[in-house]
Amino acid sequence: MSHEARLLALLQQHSWELPPPAEPKGTYRPVVQTGQLLFTAGHLPIGSDGRVAGGRAGEDIDAQAAHGVARQVGLAILSTVRAHLGSLDRVARVVKVFGVINCTADFTQQPAVLNGCSELFAAVFGPEAGVGVRSAIGAPSLPLGAAVEIEAVFELADC
Repeated sequence: MSHEARLLALLQQHSWELPPPAEPKGTYRPVVQTGQLLFTAGHLPIGSDGRVAGGRAGEDIDAQAAHGVARQVGLAILSTVRAHLGSLDRVARVVKVFGVINCTADFTQQPAVLNGCSELFAAVFGPEAGVGVRSAIGAPSLPLGAAVEIEAVFELADC
């Protein structure tokens, strides 16, 4: 099954929505391709209504809710990548995922939160190609009050 077909099946199965591709909120590009690598800027959990899913893990939201927010950010990244490439089928593999979780100083479940995005990528690109290296850290605040910000690097199959 193609990456595109897996994504569409997941969207239908879980009633998830693919948000519109990211628009820059400052002086940067949402995605840059160099050779066979595609880098995404940090993406926020912006829904199809344009609202940012905010909150602070350990204070306003728990790890499970933040996990869902990280999945939402993963969908936003896929939307941006898909718009740039024309199809997710051009992705050979996920190389790296870097996530920042808006959280309290004593919150230690950042990796569990980032699993929301990592599990989505594994489901779309497969268990081998969909899992790359990653880092998950906490921060006391994020742009626009977002609960999670994630960036990713992908290797492309056909450049």
